[in-house]
This record gives sequence, structure tokens and C-alpha cells, in this order.
Amino acid sequence: MARYTGPQYRKARRLNFSTSETGKEMARKPFAPGAHGKERGKKLSNYGIQLQEKQKVRFMYGLNEKQFHKTFVEAGKLKGVHGEDFLKLLESRLDNLVYRLGFATTRNAARQVVNHGHITVNGKKVNIPSYRCKPGDVIAVKENSKEHPAIKAALEAKTKRVEFVTYDEAKMAGTYVRYPERSELNPEINESLIVEFYNR
Repeated sequence: MARYTGPQYRKARRLNFSTSETGKEMARKPFAPGAHGKERGKKLSNYGIQLQEKQKVRFMYGLNEKQFHKTFVEAGKLKGVHGEDFLKLLESRLDNLVYRLGFATTRNAARQVVNHGHITVNGKKVNIPSYRCKPGDVIAVKENSKEHPAIKAALEAKTKRVEFVTYDEAKMAGTYVRYPERSELNPEINESLIVEFYNR
């Protein structure tokens, strides 16, 4: 399945989950899309609940199914809790960290910023959004991209950052300090349902 490129708000309303983590999608219309959106109340099966949880996370991080499942399998090889390790690997993607640092206002925009070669990791240009960063990596805006209007606008709009990254405003660079704790990630996600979905 290819990456979803349709209306983000529609997908978020269908899943009843803010994929942007801002809550804006449901602010005006807190019900499913379509003519009968307000009337929908169909009870999901266990499979349906697990699938919906997987789709929530997949659309939130903007991955296609192949990438998503590959990351899940890699997380299973680590020594910690499978579901939590899975979320940590997703958070370690370069496009996600670019978003977390405030170089872009959404993960989709962050992916584009990386693709267009505006970002460096430890001083070297990296244009692969799925590049996995490690704690201690320094993610910065390339020197000749520091005046890029979209990046500047995103930084000006950023008011708060997660605690597992630090940001140096003078250098327009941030450091991935450590892997995130589960308590620092979206509490609406039930990663154990994703584990059940793939292990069924």
C-alpha cells in the first residue's frame, strides 16, 4: 500500500484521532466524515480495533505499510518492550526529529525539507527521511538553507519542544539527546494493540 496523500483532516476524523497531535482536525467537526458521519456508531471487532490502532500510528508518522511493518520487525529484535521500542524507532526517524525540533510545522513538511537537502546530521547532508538517528546526533539546517522562508516560519511558530531534544537557536541546530520515555509520547496510542495485530 502506498503512502496516503489525501486529505489529512478527513483521515483523522475517520480514525477519531488527531494525526497531527494538535487536535485541530476534530475542533470544528468532531465526527466521522461523510453524510452520515454523525450517525456512525458501529461496534468494531477485535481485529477492527487493532487495525484502527495500527492505522492511527501509521498515518501519524506518515509511513507506508511496508516501512511501518519493517520498523515493527526491527523493534522486535531489541531487548525492551516490543511496542515501546517500536515507538522509539519511529521517533528516531530523521523526518520526525526535524518536526520535533521545529524546522517544519508537520511531519509531511519535515519529510519534504529533508528530501530537498536542507538538513545535515553531524555535519553531513542527509536527504533520506527514514534515516535513523541515534542519541547524540546533531541535526541542523544546512548553512545555505538558514534563510529558507518555510523553515524560518516554522521555527518562529514553534513554542515548545519535547524533552528528548535540545535546540541551539544561534546555530539552528538540535541534538537528539536520548530515546524518549513512553510517558513523553502520545498517551492516546495503545501500542500493545499493534503488537497483537501483527502477531495474530
